[in-house]
Amino acid sequence: MASTTAHTDVDVDVLTRQVKEMYTAVANEPDGDYHFELGHALAERLGYSPELLDRIPAEAIESFAGVGNPFELADVRPGERVLDLGSGSGMDVFAAAVLVGSHGRVVGRDFTASQLEKAERLRAEAGLEQVEFSNGTIEELPFEDGSFDVVISNGVVNLSAQKGRVFAEVARVLRHGGRLAVSDIVSGEQLPETVVCNADLWAACIGGAAQEDHYQDLITDAGLTLLAGRRNPYEFLSDSAQGATGNWDVKSVTLLASRV
Repeated sequence: MASTTAHTDVDVDVLTRQVKEMYTAVANEPDGDYHFELGHALAERLGYSPELLDRIPAEAIESFAGVGNPFELADVRPGERVLDLGSGSGMDVFAAAVLVGSHGRVVGRDFTASQLEKAERLRAEAGLEQVEFSNGTIEELPFEDGSFDVVISNGVVNLSAQKGRVFAEVARVLRHGGRLAVSDIVSGEQLPETVVCNADLWAACIGGAAQEDHYQDLITDAGLTLLAGRRNPYEFLSDSAQGATGNWDVKSVTLLASRV
């Protein structure tokens, strides 16, 4: 992550460290106590079918910390090339691999070592040759222009202090006509600096929540066209997170956009 123009008082180094620490714990201790829910029951409530989940490594599902189901809008098809931004332990990557089949390609991008190590181990054990994982940030992508048919992301862009840069990179790596399906946390009102500058709340997917209309503007400013959106049945667990939900209408949404 780099410095932000949206929240100039955020200590990005502290934020990056906090995010890595939290999601290292998510990979290694999925039964831990977090601001948010994890696992199979969450995935089913967000709309993942039991049949699809049965075809995904169980260890990836136990560390699933998504906030929505981007596949409900993404319409991933056999043979397509899919990129998952912030792929964690790989649940959405493995879901995409089922949908694209052996002739497709799925890449997961993440910067937390423990998540990548777990995801790569599960990929190797499952023998998924169409899947690969890439180590690095979502603001700088090491892929050629037009490399993907679909980009998905689930509860991750809010963690970035450069959301506009993320969406610019998405537009660059999508082919013309390609789709972005992003599930993320946004707010109905601008968050106060006391929340924005709290790295723990950023890592919990709250402090970095952009106001919903601004978030949509960042997508269209990158050259993408918004096609659809919906609110997700997602709830935070901790008192501080639930307080933000009530005070500033912090919520989960899934948006579909296309590169024209």
